[in-house]
Amino acid sequence: MKLEGRRESQNVEDRRGGGSFGGFGGFGGRKSSLGIGGVIVVGLLVWLMGGDPLTFLSQQVLDGGGGLTTGSYTPTAEEEETAVFARKILAGTEDVWKKVFSEQLGREYEPPTMVLFSGSTSSGCGSASAATGPFYCSADRTLYIDLSFFSEMQRSLHAGGDFAYAYVIAHEVGHHVQYLLGTLDKVHAQEKRVSETEANRLSVRTELQADFYAGVWGYYDNKLFGSLEEGDIEEGINAANQIGDDRLQMQSQGYTVPDAFNHGTSAQRARWLKKGLQTGNMRDGDTFSLNYNSL
Repeated sequence: MKLEGRRESQNVEDRRGGGSFGGFGGFGGRKSSLGIGGVIVVGLLVWLMGGDPLTFLSQQVLDGGGGLTTGSYTPTAEEEETAVFARKILAGTEDVWKKVFSEQLGREYEPPTMVLFSGSTSSGCGSASAATGPFYCSADRTLYIDLSFFSEMQRSLHAGGDFAYAYVIAHEVGHHVQYLLGTLDKVHAQEKRVSETEANRLSVRTELQADFYAGVWGYYDNKLFGSLEEGDIEEGINAANQIGDDRLQMQSQGYTVPDAFNHGTSAQRARWLKKGLQTGNMRDGDTFSLNYNSL
């Protein structure tokens, strides 16, 4: 991506080095064999498969899962470069959604805050750690990300590349857009009234729409700033393919359980991201009125 000269968002709170789960061993349970790398990898898979990483993390605490202590933190030059990248991408989402909200919806866009953290932090939705993966919390209208997640994307899923990383941020901002439009509240209310299978399907629709919104961002960011370079879109599509429910279930257990899908298949995620990139039109992203099998 071409980001030279781009502004950095001011809606960023940098908590890196400010949190630690230090004394996991003090709970008296057995020591976990997972170090920080292992915890992040497993937590990454939990997040990508739509599970609750906080539950996973809590189990690590109960098991005395050592290895997440951050201690004193001094970011490397590479880490600082990644933080600048994240701030520039967030700024791009602010510029794009301000334009889209005004032109397509006739309303003002209210940007979210982004918290950068290392190790652990707190949020309006509870505790967060490197194991939780990036997430959006509507309670405080904030997205949270430990930037080490990007390294794990490359190492664990072979889904690296700057546009792939930008897609992750834009997807979480897409959930903020859903919150502003009232979609998240409606989905959460519906999920409480239906079966687990139907709730999972609602989740799939929600996640695919966030993928579409990430594509809309990419469409307009390129239109406004000429940001996309050769291979960027392929990086994003590859990332979407790598994190489909079907692919992750096959990798983890050797078979798929479609009723347990809650983010969408690889084909679905890639298709909706690509659709947003191609059209840039919010009206094309209604994943809730389509027949589920047509998504």
